[in-house]
Amino acid sequence: MPAMPELPEVEVTRQSIADPLAGAQIRAVRVGKPLRWPLGVAPQSLAGLRIGDARRRGKYIWLPLQRAAHDAGGLLLHLGMSGSLGFHAAVAGDALAARPGPHDHFDLLCDRGLLRLTDPRRFGAVVWSEGLAQEPAASLLARLGVEPFDPRFDGAWLHQGFKGRSVAVKQALLAGDIVVGAGNIYACEALFLAGIDPRLPAGSVSRPRCERLAAAVRDVLGRAVQAGGTTLRDFRDGHGIAGSYQMQVMVYGREGEPCHRCGTGKIRRIVQGQRATYFCSHCQKR
Repeated sequence: MPAMPELPEVEVTRQSIADPLAGAQIRAVRVGKPLRWPLGVAPQSLAGLRIGDARRRGKYIWLPLQRAAHDAGGLLLHLGMSGSLGFHAAVAGDALAARPGPHDHFDLLCDRGLLRLTDPRRFGAVVWSEGLAQEPAASLLARLGVEPFDPRFDGAWLHQGFKGRSVAVKQALLAGDIVVGAGNIYACEALFLAGIDPRLPAGSVSRPRCERLAAAVRDVLGRAVQAGGTTLRDFRDGHGIAGSYQMQVMVYGREGEPCHRCGTGKIRRIVQGQRATYFCSHCQKR
């Protein structure tokens, strides 16, 4: 199964569509097959609104909308397990220039082009909300942890969040209620960088090791964003460009291969919470 879009892929997508869409005026909206949740507003009611600066919260992208320079709500987008957003500038002003395929389930046509959500598995979503603090956005974002690049996120924050948790540290990272963005690939890589066995109970991770892990999470996610995300099979940004972070991985997907750091251990693969975990038992200690 291909890796689902995680924080770096969503951030790369946001960056790729933000400038083309900022200030654009919506001309029409097409909704195809049902996605994870309904749009929540009549598509034609969005015509005439202008798009503000795209933002990201966790794995959600927020497109604020305005009418006559006044806030008029916005669209909260999620890529699900297999979704991608593409911006097609060549079709500006021509809704028929890029006819939707069988997996194209949402089109937002504006005066600068077409923003299209393609999602073969239809776990993605585009949801109208009057604001991030109003429903349904408020409920969807309520349990998200701190952003990894937020100044509040450090070893002390991680140590406090792990306190009392008997679940494995990797699963605690994936939960997303302490810090968002450490998806499966990136949790494996961060734990390797920090030298922590992914099976260690989260509540047993010491404060100094939490400091190393917090730094590793920021480092791994930062490098992944700079590399355009991870493309194992089909991820592309809004302009169709693949990511290259997969060329930098130290453990993920390398079962049985020598460890790049110690040269003596071999990368192991286990399953935790139905997700594959890769690590070096020589470099990563309990």
